[in-house]
Amino acid sequence: MPKQKVVIIGAAGYVAQQILPVFRERYDLVLIDVSNVTRDGTKIEDVIVEDMLSGESSEYEDLFSGTEAVLHLARKRREGDPIDHFRIENANVQMNYNVFRTAFEAGVSRVVYASSNHAADWYEQARIHDRKMENLDPYTLPLSHSFYGWAKASTENMGFLFACGAFGRRLEVVNVRIGTPAEVDYPRTQDIRSFKRHLGSYISPRDMAQLLIKAIETPDINNEDGVPWQIVYGISDNTRAYWSLISARDVLGYSPDDDAEVKFSEQINRHLAKFPGAEGRVGILKDEV
Repeated sequence: MPKQKVVIIGAAGYVAQQILPVFRERYDLVLIDVSNVTRDGTKIEDVIVEDMLSGESSEYEDLFSGTEAVLHLARKRREGDPIDHFRIENANVQMNYNVFRTAFEAGVSRVVYASSNHAADWYEQARIHDRKMENLDPYTLPLSHSFYGWAKASTENMGFLFACGAFGRRLEVVNVRIGTPAEVDYPRTQDIRSFKRHLGSYISPRDMAQLLIKAIETPDINNEDGVPWQIVYGISDNTRAYWSLISARDVLGYSPDDDAEVKFSEQINRHLAKFPGAEGRVGILKDEV
């Protein structure tokens, strides 16, 4: 049986490097990025060097020809003060439009978009950390306190336009709000709140690969209104999770294998043991209440 043809945009990026070994075996891949060199300096010979922001969508159609699905992992990195991030994030939205439109015009069936938990990160800071909310589901109105999150939420909504049939045919869209895809020694910082947050937001490479494969291959992704458009959170089966996997489980059949509590148990014992009352999930320490 011939392999399904899948385009990966951002193929030299960090997330792509975690899933490529599995995806190479499973799919006929077209790899696209602005560079064929990874973050650690490794050259990927089969990456097509192309900037999806540099031209009109019609210029990229040949790259998408005969493709059944596009996995869009790319973004331009921001710099400078947060109030100045609008310009680069606005450019990201433009790039994302180019990807959606190219997929639409090339006859691609589905786009899987690497969104982010930051599309709705306002709730985390305003409610979850203060114990006013225990769990954030993917159906809550996305509100962010950064232009990065704004761009992610804006692209999710733009995908709905292509999915609902506003321009003719329906392009299937799955938005994956990726958590913390990091195989690193925790904590990233000495801040105990960051450590606990990462234990809730972690997604392992094999869970990432499983989720993205299911996002590509699940036959029916229609929502309750019959629109082929979904938002799912991308985390492992973490004990300290504070984002809901309801749509990932119910729609895509996602069944994560890993739990940060188990995977990083040594680090938890080493770091959290120093902080009495820190055994909970995210947020303030119990002795600060």
